[in-house]
Amino acid sequence: MPDSMGKRQRRDVKARKAAAIEERRLARKQRAADRAAGVLPPGPGLGEPPEPLDAPPDDDPESDDL
Repeated sequence: MPDSMGKRQRRDVKARKAAAIEERRLARKQRAADRAAGVLPPGPGLGEPPEPLDAPPDDDPESDDL
């Protein structure tokens, strides 16, 4: 019986996941630096709040509870 029995595959998967995590971390760091430099607009939560959607009218006679 080989001593690898899936160890190599697990190791490769862990390495790919670690590389993807590191890549996302570097991308976040770069975006933060670009926002600080004014190259990118502020991200969500930092800008103006979104416009409210049209709400249904409050004077709906069917929704009145007596």
